[in-house]
Amino acid sequence: MSRDSKGLDISILGREFRVACPEPEQEALLTAAQYLDQKMREIREQGKVIGVERIAVMAALNIAFELQNTPKQNGIDTQAMARKIDTMSAMIEQTLHPQDTLFDRLETPTS
Repeated sequence: MSRDSKGLDISILGREFRVACPEPEQEALLTAAQYLDQKMREIREQGKVIGVERIAVMAALNIAFELQNTPKQNGIDTQAMARKIDTMSAMIEQTLHPQDTLFDRLETPTS
């Protein structure tokens, strides 16, 4: 553990884990661990998935799917932000491409 991190005990499906976590982030990590524990318990109770490892994978997939399909997070429309970033990236590429071509011509020796 780094100097800034402290050991934090979390429980997931009755198993205890000790993880390193900076003190200011401990509450958020505990909340995340409780959410993961809840999702894993829901999957286990359905009885369709057997084995802790498979339950963990299914919970991870479900949480990733939820995150991906959540349009706003902390008041920010992440999908719109991603589209803007893609547009800006394309504009930068279009702007820089002619300059790259110019530099290529300058570097190419003439006969």
